[in-house]
Amino acid sequence: MRHITHFIGGELTGESARHGDVYNPATGQVQAHVSLASKQEVDACIDNARQAQVAWGAMNPQRRIRIINKWMQLIQENSDELARTITLEHGKTFDDAHGDIARGTDVLEFALGAPHQLKGEYSTNVGGGIDTYSMRQPLGVVAGITPFNFPAMIPLWKAGPALAAGNAFVLKPSERDPSVPVRLAELFVEAGGPAGVFNVINGDKEAVDAILDSTVIKAVGFVGSTPIAQYIYERCAATGKRAQCFGGAKNHVIVMPDANIDAAADAIVGAAYGSAGERCMALSVAVPVGEETADRLRDAVAARIADLSVGHGLEKGVDYGPLVAQSALDRVNGLIEEGVQAGAEIIVDGRGLDLSDREFEGEALGGYFIGPTLFDKVTPEMSIYTEEIFGPVLVMVRANSFEEALRLPNEHAYGNGVAIFTENGGAAREFAARVEVGMVGINVPIPVPIAYFTFGGWKASAFGDLNQHGPDAFRFYTKTKTVTSRWPDGAESTADFTMPVMK
Repeated sequence: MRHITHFIGGELTGESARHGDVYNPATGQVQAHVSLASKQEVDACIDNARQAQVAWGAMNPQRRIRIINKWMQLIQENSDELARTITLEHGKTFDDAHGDIARGTDVLEFALGAPHQLKGEYSTNVGGGIDTYSMRQPLGVVAGITPFNFPAMIPLWKAGPALAAGNAFVLKPSERDPSVPVRLAELFVEAGGPAGVFNVINGDKEAVDAILDSTVIKAVGFVGSTPIAQYIYERCAATGKRAQCFGGAKNHVIVMPDANIDAAADAIVGAAYGSAGERCMALSVAVPVGEETADRLRDAVAARIADLSVGHGLEKGVDYGPLVAQSALDRVNGLIEEGVQAGAEIIVDGRGLDLSDREFEGEALGGYFIGPTLFDKVTPEMSIYTEEIFGPVLVMVRANSFEEALRLPNEHAYGNGVAIFTENGGAAREFAARVEVGMVGINVPIPVPIAYFTFGGWKASAFGDLNQHGPDAFRFYTKTKTVTSRWPDGAESTADFTMPVMK
């Protein structure tokens, strides 16, 4: 049985006393064991990173960037291997796994501009013979705690800017699919990265709490559920750490009467059911405006999901694969049942999908599969509307007007992403201005910003002042020092007891 260890000080290490099982979600079988670090192991990892950061932080930024550029190239060269590993441990399709990697390397590419992002400001003669300038310096050792659904992208979103800014980075990835994060660290060293600058510590809550309690760690980036995001944010605040913590989502798509229904339905199906709905930017609530719009959209979506192919993520022609774990499948099935019991109209019921009579590469597909599910006539008090399902389930909430449709995302607890489909520029512009959500798509179903903008939600979807990637990443992973200087000019001076002002 394969064993996945930690990556500390530039090498695989750490045969921990505890370990967890890593499943193949398509077969339901254990395929590896992963070490689960103790507090002592986490502390040792952090201390290693602290020692390595001194030279890394003092390195010329251009030299750091050359290493990160080589790292990005190695990731791209090994993308097939990485994507296959993602599929076998997470379940998403091979093409979707490639997208996971590509969106991560996009941020590495943006991070290559670190020498520019790290530049300070300079003003001469702000007072008599006085100049003022600022500089950005690394925080020291920072950490990322990342989720199972993007085992390449989100670690790279966190690590890329942090490393480019001169920090050492400690990554605690999900123990459900830990192989790719470890491999990313190996490739960093292969690219010339110094040992100990990028470390991966596998573990569960014990490892997380050790990171949060560390006096060496200066900042923590997290992506996961809202309760855990809030827990980490509050615990970081209590120990004086910076934190950017991103939580759950319930992303709405408003479909106006003038929208192209076929185009909207195509976009919605891909955004709602891709990756089995295990995306924080998945569309999970469709809000058609008007009864005619609702009927047309329901029929169009139902027709399309009837043709979706579910299976092993490495199979050709599969639209999405299994959920990541049995617990995830049980939760999604339970929420679907709650929707039925609450009186929502279930148009397509994906429960009970059994693929155990099919095989892939000699293994039976006895994993965590569920078919696409569609609800209509859902109301805002139902749990399938209030809760993030994180599965291939789309709910429809009918609205009678634009104003009623707008109120739904505005009044929802989450505020991650939202979209509107319309051919009316005025309606789209007003919607973008008034909707209380962090990322907005106009005829775009998954409005994930490109790497040189920032990614982040509002309300219960995010805790912290700065977003992921883009310029915010360099603000988050650096501290600003401002210097006011004056050089003696030979003139006599006397003590001055008043508050200094610029004369």
